[in-house]
Amino acid sequence: MDTKYLALALGTALLFGAGAMAQAQDNSAAPPPPPQQQGAPGMRGRGIDPARQLDRMTRRLNLTDDQRAQIKPILEERQQKMAAIFQNQSLTQGEARQQMRAVHLDTHNRIMAVLNDQQKQVFQQMEHRRWNRMNTPPPSQDGAPQQ
Repeated sequence: MDTKYLALALGTALLFGAGAMAQAQDNSAAPPPPPQQQGAPGMRGRGIDPARQLDRMTRRLNLTDDQRAQIKPILEERQQKMAAIFQNQSLTQGEARQQMRAVHLDTHNRIMAVLNDQQKQVFQQMEHRRWNRMNTPPPSQDGAPQQ
């Protein structure tokens, strides 16, 4: 069951990454927009703002201060790695997607290790609802989209 939700989280990451890469290809002649400040709400550069995501997780999962302190650097590291992948023009779309998948899998596993059993269940439900909102089938256990 945990594998199903892990695949779900991975698929979400792939969907957002593929869309961003497609947009980047469409706008290759246009200069990139200036990066937003670290604490800016919403999107920061090309991804979810770690501070905003941590606040959302804190509310929904009732994270302790210790858990927040452990999760914050995980989210920040994910943001940095994803930005590096997006900026690496030498990667093919498939290579970038594979690297994004690995980053999201690592992030998911590290966050799950910090949560207690009840929080893990809520976290997995949050990811499942995200898939439902996107109206996209979750990925299979190997990370590929289901058909």
